[in-house]
Amino acid sequence: MSARTATPWPLVALFTAGYLAAYLLPTTVGRLDAGLPLSATQAGAVGSVLLLSSASAGFLLASRVDRFGPRALARAGLLLAAAGFGTAALFSAVPLVIAGAIVGGFGSGTATTVAATGIAGRSDAHRVTTLGLFGVSGLAGALYLTIPHLGPGHGHPLAAIACTALLALCLTGRLPARTPADRARRATGPLPHRRSGLLLAGTMLFWSLAQNSLWGVSGRIGLAQAGLTEVEVGAVFAVALGAGLLGTIGAGALGPRLGRALPIGLGTALIAGCIALSAAATDLTSFATGEIAWNALYPVVLSYVIGLAASMDPRGRWAVLVGSASSLGTACGPLTGSLLSERAGYPAMGSVLAAGLLVIGVPMTLVALRPRGAGQIVEIPVAEIPVAQLPVVEIPPAELPAVEIPVVEIPLEGVPAQREAYGTAGPLQTAAAPAPGPVSV
Repeated sequence: MSARTATPWPLVALFTAGYLAAYLLPTTVGRLDAGLPLSATQAGAVGSVLLLSSASAGFLLASRVDRFGPRALARAGLLLAAAGFGTAALFSAVPLVIAGAIVGGFGSGTATTVAATGIAGRSDAHRVTTLGLFGVSGLAGALYLTIPHLGPGHGHPLAAIACTALLALCLTGRLPARTPADRARRATGPLPHRRSGLLLAGTMLFWSLAQNSLWGVSGRIGLAQAGLTEVEVGAVFAVALGAGLLGTIGAGALGPRLGRALPIGLGTALIAGCIALSAAATDLTSFATGEIAWNALYPVVLSYVIGLAASMDPRGRWAVLVGSASSLGTACGPLTGSLLSERAGYPAMGSVLAAGLLVIGVPMTLVALRPRGAGQIVEIPVAEIPVAQLPVVEIPPAELPAVEIPVVEIPLEGVPAQREAYGTAGPLQTAAAPAPGPVSV
């Protein structure tokens, strides 16, 4: 089966387990606020610390996956995620919840790092990325429908993340224990496309910051400003993530047909409008419209950005670093959204975030327009190579192989065949044959 058709389910599972914490951020922060003695800003800060720990794992491990091996590193990350988020779910003491969130976030970031590195090394990186986004969107949508019916408490979303990590752990046996030798040899090379990579990583930080500043307070917007119940907000989020599934399918179907610049630039501009609409929502219709349209566009743009980062380095280092920058922006999102909304209100926060997205969408589009030079074959015309610089290779006669070719006899009518007239073809047929001289190449 070809690499194009063989679906790497372990990488998809790692991607899903690693990104689930960010997708469940609104309900996690909301339940920390409601179930623990924390203010809205403090709950947002806990969410930021969780995602900051996840981002730090990516920065620390971006160039070390080959050293530790994908299988061992993935297992360690998933075990940390299960232990950390499980601890935060089981206990109500705030220090234990924070410590568990930090440990679990680092484990999630480790799993995401292994997934991003493995995906970037494939020829169908965009297809596998869309499958990962499809998986995490579908799972998060199902959880948004289920968690409100499980009763109050801060532990349900955290326990769901821990259980997902344990399920993904069952598939890590199919990951390679070591990186292939040819890829390991490329590990010592410098990062290619350094300027474009740094620019994309920097803009991706603010891109994710704007997204998750709203996402981190979307639950409170629905409850406090739009006047919805928790069940209604959960239903809107589930439908929105279902729209994200459709967007992911569309991105996978389109693939590289539209290039990367158009989906990234136009998609970011449309997302900015959706954020402004959702932040200003005062009823179910406007809130649902903004959230559903936004979540349908978000995975589309994200898949093309990840694909763009993967195209810069086949070893996956830029994919990991850009993903970690995205996680860093995601980490700062809940706290930023909480501070902006408390000081300026939700509509003003949405306007600021939308304007910022429009600005950073320009350099992201420019990076997508730049051609990637890696992997291209440079052809040099033969006429431009001086003949005097071509080496002359002399092969001694003794090193020439002795090849005997049998002669096929074809009898002709009326002409008797004389076997004495034929010998054996080859350099050893007669002693009188002249020895070959030097051969010039």
